[in-house]
Amino acid sequence: MKAIETYQEQFLAFLETYKEEREPKNLYEPIAYILNLGGKRLRPVLTLMTADCFDGDTNQALDAALAVEVFHNFSLIHDDIMDAAPLRRGHQTVHEKWDLNTGILSGDAMLIMAYQLFENYQPETFQKLAKLFSKTALEVCEGQQYDIDFEMRSDVSIPEYLKMIEYKTAVLVGAAMKMGAIIANASTEDQNRCYEFGKNLGIAFQLQDDYLDAFGNPETFGKQVGGDIIENKKTYLYLKALEFSSEEEQRQLKQLFSTGGTNSKDKIETVKQIFIASGSSEATKKAIEHYTLKAFSVLELLTISEAKKELLKTFGTSLMDRTV
Repeated sequence: MKAIETYQEQFLAFLETYKEEREPKNLYEPIAYILNLGGKRLRPVLTLMTADCFDGDTNQALDAALAVEVFHNFSLIHDDIMDAAPLRRGHQTVHEKWDLNTGILSGDAMLIMAYQLFENYQPETFQKLAKLFSKTALEVCEGQQYDIDFEMRSDVSIPEYLKMIEYKTAVLVGAAMKMGAIIANASTEDQNRCYEFGKNLGIAFQLQDDYLDAFGNPETFGKQVGGDIIENKKTYLYLKALEFSSEEEQRQLKQLFSTGGTNSKDKIETVKQIFIASGSSEATKKAIEHYTLKAFSVLELLTISEAKKELLKTFGTSLMDRTV
């Protein structure tokens, strides 16, 4: 097994070969821009790592890894439009740098480009990958719709929220790992275990993202800190704060989450204090740990060496402890 940085380097080198100047520029330049913004490359790295875990050729897994990354970035362009987000990874979002129509169309093109990358596989592998990808892509859209619906509801439950982040974020992490296992011809049982590991890791990852949105360092986080609070998003932090608070505190929190973005700094600070005082911030950290450990428990069942399990565990731990 290679070091995690080696998979990142291998993927980034392959990504460079994928970028080429194409016409019309206003369609393809935003695509190159979002793919160049960096990010953690969590999903493609997991595809390569998983293929390697089952003694597959990581070079063979590069097209699938890139398909997952292209799709992920397509979803970010459209998410940013829906959220009216000004920043992505510390830079202007695509719709801010260009315009709304460009963001929509470039995103659409990325979805098609992601599918095209699976065409480089043999028919049987292509069918398995495309089937998994279609299911996952539809679930991501369902998760996004749940997220939008929750903005208009005051009765969102924690199980509903966890289902939303499972679909919107976690299933793509699970699929990225399962694709690596498919390409390496792992057993069906191991393919499904890889999916479960990735899915639970994805839930922990999103909960950590929610936590960092409120309590992260703006210089390292790469997004507007407090963005979820400004947008009145009913995150795990918010729902747990409601659960733990008195009726008076609940009323205050609901009132704060019914207002627009005026006095944003005051609103962010007040809400953060409620998150801390109620015990919500601590409960969120415990939930992150719970799903990380749930992912690790699946590792024990994989038919791979202890050294390979340890590498996957190290990767999971680094996500739980991240600040970006």
